[in-house]
Amino acid sequence: MSHSQRYWAVVPAAGIGRRMGAEVPKQYLPLGRQTVLEHTLDALYEEPRIQAVCVVHAVDDPYWKTLRYSAPRPLIEAPGGAERSDSVLSGILNLLTQAHPDDWVLVHDAARPCLRREDIANLMDTLTEDEVGGLLAVSTRDTMKEADDQGRVVATLDRSVIWHALTPQMFRLQTLHEALVRTRDDARPVTDEASAVEHLGLKPKLVEGHADNLKITRPEDLALAGFYLQQQERL
Repeated sequence: MSHSQRYWAVVPAAGIGRRMGAEVPKQYLPLGRQTVLEHTLDALYEEPRIQAVCVVHAVDDPYWKTLRYSAPRPLIEAPGGAERSDSVLSGILNLLTQAHPDDWVLVHDAARPCLRREDIANLMDTLTEDEVGGLLAVSTRDTMKEADDQGRVVATLDRSVIWHALTPQMFRLQTLHEALVRTRDDARPVTDEASAVEHLGLKPKLVEGHADNLKITRPEDLALAGFYLQQQERL
């Protein structure tokens, strides 16, 4: 590369406001003395190589304006879209106005506050010279079943080759931009950045992470996240 390695982060926080029985979207729920989203941002800013973090939130999000998060390095905002992939693309387009196309971008879920510093460092160290990029993941320990449309088992899958995808997922800005535009133009639904990059015919690398990097989706996950953060001495 002709320029120094730089790393950016995008946090899609729009379109994830399922309420879990609460009055506010889950990324703004309290978790100790901070909100879920603030813990997530802290985890990213703890990695000193990350240049800046771009939070993508809904234009009419009333909670973001009251957050008053004090970021140690630049905190950028971008308008969210209808789907996660739209929001990530919005963040990528924002970063491309100030970053080099070959810079790395790490996309991390707003509702994953328990990311370990060692995991994000390992992801960056492992992929920094990789031609494609990749993602944090954990190999499955459970027996996995494939079901038909009647909810009946049609196959037992080989769990030795099955992984749970986590975030961050790390790719070059230009690669991820091309992947997201291609999947949008092909009307190809994607649930994470790696699947968009796979649509280009590339093979992202799996980097072993920890299972406590959970995504808060149910009410009980909030208490579990609090326990994990206590164990990490971050709560």
